[in-house]
Amino acid sequence: MRYWLFKSEPSTWGWDDQLAKGDVGEEWDGVRNYQARNFMREMKVGDLGFFYHSQKEKAVVGTVEVIAEAHPDSTTDNPRWECVDIRAVETAPNPVTLETIKADPRLSEMVLVRNSRLSVQPVTPEEWRIVCDLAGLSATK
Repeated sequence: MRYWLFKSEPSTWGWDDQLAKGDVGEEWDGVRNYQARNFMREMKVGDLGFFYHSQKEKAVVGTVEVIAEAHPDSTTDNPRWECVDIRAVETAPNPVTLETIKADPRLSEMVLVRNSRLSVQPVTPEEWRIVCDLAGLSATK
């Protein structure tokens, strides 16, 4: 199993939207960055990820599970763009802000700290455990 982080602007698609989709989940569509797309191509069903609100909140607000591997993005006819489907797993009792992540030396190498603009990014198992602990989340589904 691998771990990921999915960034979204809450005004476009927020955690409440993801929760409302239930077990059916939703395509993580609209990604138009090759590196982020390539990360989605690496994902397997059962991988877990953080759901991160960008813009004003800048915080991990929950966890998601990959429920469908990379497939054509339904929001474009261009075959180069693919996406995965995810479903909400758990709401973070204590959202973990970017400020908190940056202040924790154990997370200094996290992609979110080094490349905060990347919309889909890998998370190491150690980073996963630390952020889950900070957020009051269980480390597994």
